[in-house]
Amino acid sequence: MSVLLKNGLVVTATGSYVADVFADGDIIKAVGSGLAMKADETVDATGKYILPGAIDPHTHIDMPFMGTTSSDDWKTGSIAAACGGTTCIVDFSLQGKGESLKDAVDRQKGKADGKTVVDYSIHPGVTDARPDVIDEVKKAIHEYGTPSFKIFLFYDFRVDDYAMIRLLEETKTHGGLVQVHAESFDMIRRLNEQFAATGKLGPMQHAKAHAILAEEEAVDRCTKAVEFTGSRIYIVHLSSSRGLWKVRQARDRGLRIQAETCPQYLTLTEDRYNEPDWNGAKYVMSPPLRPQESLDEMWLGLRDGDVQTVGTDHCPFNFKGQKDMNGKADYKVIPNGAPGIETMLMLMHTEGVVKGRITLERMVDVISTGTARMFGLSNKGAVAAGKDADLVVFDPKRKFTITQKRLHQNVDYTPWEGWEMTGMPQIVYSRGKKVAEWSGDQMKFVGAAGAGRFVKRVPLAAF
Repeated sequence: MSVLLKNGLVVTATGSYVADVFADGDIIKAVGSGLAMKADETVDATGKYILPGAIDPHTHIDMPFMGTTSSDDWKTGSIAAACGGTTCIVDFSLQGKGESLKDAVDRQKGKADGKTVVDYSIHPGVTDARPDVIDEVKKAIHEYGTPSFKIFLFYDFRVDDYAMIRLLEETKTHGGLVQVHAESFDMIRRLNEQFAATGKLGPMQHAKAHAILAEEEAVDRCTKAVEFTGSRIYIVHLSSSRGLWKVRQARDRGLRIQAETCPQYLTLTEDRYNEPDWNGAKYVMSPPLRPQESLDEMWLGLRDGDVQTVGTDHCPFNFKGQKDMNGKADYKVIPNGAPGIETMLMLMHTEGVVKGRITLERMVDVISTGTARMFGLSNKGAVAAGKDADLVVFDPKRKFTITQKRLHQNVDYTPWEGWEMTGMPQIVYSRGKKVAEWSGDQMKFVGAAGAGRFVKRVPLAAF
């Protein structure tokens, strides 16, 4: 199968220009003006953007958590990704007690293979940092193709600072990256106790218990561990102005601190927790939504380069049947997470590019090119000859109203219900095969389950 995209605005992380793109099989073969190759499909992309497919580095698909399982499996979750213009997913697989990292990787690959419609990779999550697991880091980087490792400073499966230090040492030696969920367990624990004593246990108390100070403290602790080891670290789902200030201060001192934020921390404020009829539970996630000041600061962080990537933290639970499965009397038992895998590109274009908060080129960097570079996806993230033909023909003027019914995520709500978007994918290709296209008033999936493949990532170079 070959495809020729004609006269589109090819967008890269460093500039944009009108050109043609020719892909044959899985690979982009040529990018240039006036290409005359014969192709099985020719698309007039005049007035459209030609973007590299988005890469979502932070998803939780088919993940057991808090007594239930996230509602998207690999088929539904990857279809939603494809319809939103995301052509590669890097999902988390958390190690169980006594498991090896290989066990964790193979378990998630077993769920994905035969179902996923776009390519994927896996971050092993280290929750049982035994000496043999630390020793396994080298194999994970060089043999398994999984050079990034998630740890938590929160939840019952958190690791201590010693485990973080050892992982930082090993990843420094072998070309890997430690990713951290940075919230202070003890601060949040004490605030939970205080709210329980007062009987204040609604969704807003979730946000208050997961205080900005708890994120700031944990980010600061991570920076000290990097300074101690001379390694590097990646803060996942950074949400607050004060957390970002700690990242900036560390980077100004030459420490290698990278950070990711999510569309929800760029677009939704903590006022959502006050929605009537317990609707605030839809937004119970960790870290929680923040005040407007933090949203404004996150956009500046993206614009100025102190925040390098955007991921969704897609972890969907149905509002009816999952969010309320343990009752409505206590925020602490609400399954933490929200959907977002399908709406990342449209939100970043509408709220970022159209509103002048970031450039089009910066958007491509933080949702694709920079993400590929950060995580060792050497064949992804750019519209360039030799790269995988993960391509999005994007109509920057198309209007779309987000509604749960128009999306493909296997969940009964979206946090952005009723939001008006400007700019939508027209056609999405995964390794040269069409997987989604605009049809009527929404995106339509046209790919095949199982067409996606596991991508072995390369060891990471210094940033």
